[in-house]
Amino acid sequence: MAATDAMLARLQSELEERRSFQDGLVAAANEQNRDLNQQEMELFTRAQTRENEIMQQMTPLQEGARIAIESRQRTQELVGMYAAARDPRTANIEYRSAGAYIADYYYARMGDVDAQQRLEIFTRAAAHQTTADNPGLLPESIVSPVVNFIEVARPLVGTLGPTDLAGGSWSYARVTQHTSVAKQAGEKTELASRKMLITKTPLGADTFGGYVNVSKQDINRSSPSILDMVINDLAQQYAIETEEEAADVLWAAATAGPVLPTGANTAAQIASAVWGAAGQVFAATKGQGATILAVSPDMLGVIGPIFPPVNPQNAYSPGFTIADLQQGPTSSIAGLTVVMSAGLDTGQILVYSTAAAKAFEYKYGNMTVDEPSVWGVQVGYAGDFDCVVIEPTGVVKITKTP
Repeated sequence: MAATDAMLARLQSELEERRSFQDGLVAAANEQNRDLNQQEMELFTRAQTRENEIMQQMTPLQEGARIAIESRQRTQELVGMYAAARDPRTANIEYRSAGAYIADYYYARMGDVDAQQRLEIFTRAAAHQTTADNPGLLPESIVSPVVNFIEVARPLVGTLGPTDLAGGSWSYARVTQHTSVAKQAGEKTELASRKMLITKTPLGADTFGGYVNVSKQDINRSSPSILDMVINDLAQQYAIETEEEAADVLWAAATAGPVLPTGANTAAQIASAVWGAAGQVFAATKGQGATILAVSPDMLGVIGPIFPPVNPQNAYSPGFTIADLQQGPTSSIAGLTVVMSAGLDTGQILVYSTAAAKAFEYKYGNMTVDEPSVWGVQVGYAGDFDCVVIEPTGVVKITKTP
């Protein structure tokens, strides 16, 4: 069951990540008293497609886990029932009438062992047993979830919608030369003609993973199960590392864009920089894909107070609230959804089109191998991941002067 539980936990974590991203899109649109725009609907639908795929995988796994748990409980009940049936001392004695009690009393005086035993159980004085009498039998329980401050959402990877990598080698195709249409020089003169060129660029996906060797004793004695916790933590660390990889690739390939002046910036200065960067992205991608404004946590701390949620009808943004602080969509500026990602380094702001960059991924998931020589279980988690910037001018960085 350990592998099944681990997979269910991983799928549930990804499902919550997708739902949180969708909630952020809806909240941003609702705060502006409008419907989802075309870009937001594209992101919402992409997340919903993945949610359906996750639910299709989770349903048989959950059913199998339910059957296993019910079977285990039923087996324990039957063991207890048979034990009670074999040991009459564990049974409760109840006489149907005073006559039945007198009859047992008579037979007991005559030497009937069964009658004597029934009377002994019925008339026995109950000694009061409390927890103070048997502290050695009281296990120490964890009464609340283990405290674990870790955020596994992948906002940048989620907006790109990673493409599943199949087996073999990988590459992506891109049109580098389009056909040509031009004004005819004159009647019966030759029209413009140019062939289309499509290149194939190979992908070099890297493997991200880690492993831990857990002793059998630790697995047997821990509650909650340490094996499940280790597998889940490895999956969470994988999510953190791949989000940071996507952030590093986007920032390294990004084109220089607007520069925010020194000192505290105004809402107009922020909005002007966002519009300028969005214009560069549009010119590079011709409006393809959804345009995203991504910020590091510290930059949201700089931008957020400039756009308070106070009378936002005539403002550049519906406003930011601390209560909505999370990885992923938080609010919007000039109509662009603001996505906060811990994968971005301090002081980084990016405006990019989802058509200008792609993410590719294949999750191997977890693998466990018994090691009798050390009486342990070696468990690992890994996946292939690659983030590629197809059009660097479609990814624009906004920088701030010191």
